[in-house]
This record gives sequence, C-alpha cells and structure tokens, in this order.
Amino acid sequence: MALLEVIALDTRDAVAAWEGGADRVELVADMAADGLSPSPATVAEVRAAVDIPVRVMLRLTDGFAAGDLGALVRRTVELRSAGAEEFVLGFLTADGAVDLPAVTRVVEAIDGAPWTFHRAIDHCADRAALRAAVAELPGLDGFLTAGATSGVDHGIATLVAEASGLQRILAGGGLRLDHLPPLMQAGIDAFHIGSAARPQGWMSPVSAEAVRTWRAAVDDQRP
Repeated sequence: MALLEVIALDTRDAVAAWEGGADRVELVADMAADGLSPSPATVAEVRAAVDIPVRVMLRLTDGFAAGDLGALVRRTVELRSAGAEEFVLGFLTADGAVDLPAVTRVVEAIDGAPWTFHRAIDHCADRAALRAAVAELPGLDGFLTAGATSGVDHGIATLVAEASGLQRILAGGGLRLDHLPPLMQAGIDAFHIGSAARPQGWMSPVSAEAVRTWRAAVDDQRP
C-alpha cells in the first residue's frame, strides 16, 4: 500500500491527519527552522491521541549540523521515554558529507527503532556516497527527499532515477498532486506533505479534508 505521511506540529494536526487517512505523521516543532524536535510532552500527547505511527524529528538547531551531540542524544532518550518509537534524522559536516559519527551515535540511542534519513540528503555534496555510507545502519527504512534543494519540481528526475534503490524513497518537499503520476510510474510509493495539508498556510492547522484529497489521489494512482 502506498504510504502518505503528513507533518504535524501538535496533537490537533496529528488527529486531523489521522482522520484524513494519513498512514503516518512526522512530528516536529518550529517550521520556521524547517522542523526541530518536539517536546517530550507533545510526543506523549500525540501518541495517546492517534492510532497511526508517529515519526519524531531528532534535530535541535537550524541547518543540518548535529550541533551539541550530547544534548541531542539526551533529547533522543527523553523522547523515547515519552513514547517515541520511530524517528527522523540526518546530519552533514561543514563540507556537505554525511556526518557518520553523529548519525551513528543517534542511531545507537534509538536502539533499533525505524527511522528516515531526512532532506539533509538534498543538501549534501554527493547523494550516492551518502546513501552508501548509511545503508547498513540499523533501522533505516527510507530517505525523505525532493531530489533537489529547491523541491520536487527541480528534483523529480533524480527521484525517478533513485526509485530502484534498496531503501524506500519518501518523496516530499513542495510535492503537488500533479507530481504523483510520474513518481508512482517510476515505482515510488511513499509521499510526504506539509504545506499541501494546510491550504490556509503554516499558521493554520492540518486540514483533514486536504489530507483526504491526497489519500484519494495516492490510492487512485496505484498500479
């Protein structure tokens, strides 16, 4: 079954995504910084409110550097204690390579839980090298990517070319409904939306009706 993931900032968002037919939510805070780790209290509230998987962002600072790794690991442990069972993460060095020591340390802290490598891959110096470097880390089951820093419009050819890789591609980043046919024809079956679930903008909550529209479109495009 095709997967539809929706960004949630709080419990209201997560419930609307669930009611609209989302398969999973990505729980973040502070979209002005492109999504940081939510509080443990928010994780606990959302996990209690919805009956779909919740992937929790592990990121404490804007940008793709790991920052204070000790603080990041402590937050990871706190989020796990609050009920987080799935995660989203990804860190780069200053020269755009994957920060493998940081990624490995955080993956150790989540202790085998499933996780997505997020859109840091769209900002790295070498996508193929990054994918190879993290391919054997436990729990990795996909890459959230637009194929380009500027979004799916410019990265769709890259997504199509990478669709046959070992890890699932979760297409997201300016994703529109008209992107679905070529992506699904290439074999991509996982989709991530944020602003598309909020017709009134990021200052408004997730719209269950908007999510239903995406659910129907994704299901209609299945081979």
